Order: sequence, then C-alpha cells, then structure tokens
Amino acid sequence: MDKLIKFFEVQAFGVCTRLGEYMGLSISSIRLFFIYASFLTFGSPVLVYLALAFIMNIRRSIRRHRNTIWY
Repeated sequence: MDKLIKFFEVQAFGVCTRLGEYMGLSISSIRLFFIYASFLTFGSPVLVYLALAFIMNIRRSIRRHRNTIWY
C-alpha cells in the first residue's frame, strides 16, 4: 500500500503533502477536501491544485539551479 501511495504522490506533484506539512493537517483530510470541493464547485479547486503544483515546480527548479556555478 505504501508503494501505491508514494507512486500517486510523486505523480500528483505532492501538493497535498506539502500543504499538510506546512499547515500541520493530515494529508488525507486535505485530499478529501480537494475531492469534495471539486464535486461541489464543479472542478474549480482543480485549477487551484494545478496552480499550486505549477508554483511548487518553479520553486523547486529555482532552488536546483541556484546552486550552480553560473549563479
């Protein structure tokens, strides 16, 4: 089961994990919030999720390239 969870977490950008660690909430409750909110609001939290994933990806790449010799 842990391998399955890790696979989905890597494929899903890790947004729920980062939010859970940052806010001190359980990861499963954040995931359930996104699922229920998506059904209730016809998918608008999916846009928020994708925006957060995009921001996290940019921050990760900036940190990775900051330690290069050219910076």
